[in-house]
Amino acid sequence: MTGLIGTTPGSLRRGWLSLCAVLGLVGAGAVLAHHSFAMYDSDHQVKLAGTVTSFEWNNPHVYIALASSDEHGDTKGYTVECASPGILNRVGWKFNMIKPGDKITVIIAPLKTGEPGGLLKQLTLADGRVFSNGGPAGKANIK
Repeated sequence: MTGLIGTTPGSLRRGWLSLCAVLGLVGAGAVLAHHSFAMYDSDHQVKLAGTVTSFEWNNPHVYIALASSDEHGDTKGYTVECASPGILNRVGWKFNMIKPGDKITVIIAPLKTGEPGGLLKQLTLADGRVFSNGGPAGKANIK
């Protein structure tokens, strides 16, 4: 029995499987491109202490806005990108654990552009509890 003129059910099935495989590979490339960490310098991580100005617990990424002063007393506002809420939940974070006004210390992979921001590697709360950013972001390479 044939489904379409000159085709058999087996050849149709193989055709659909091939099409699905190609579409899956194309889609996977787009996902990987979205989650690239190429804009961050993971080899030259920095440690910042400061005051949280906002904490955004949203998909697809959580963000911390941090006001940090340098050794000269000049304050800069940093945007710290974190993993998704789902990843952070799995490594012990809670949606309400950080509030504006909290004092925190972060280790980040800074933006390669030199702008004040980066990818979170490690967070230390004022009470001393330490949290990672989950596996995909990688570990801090400084203390």
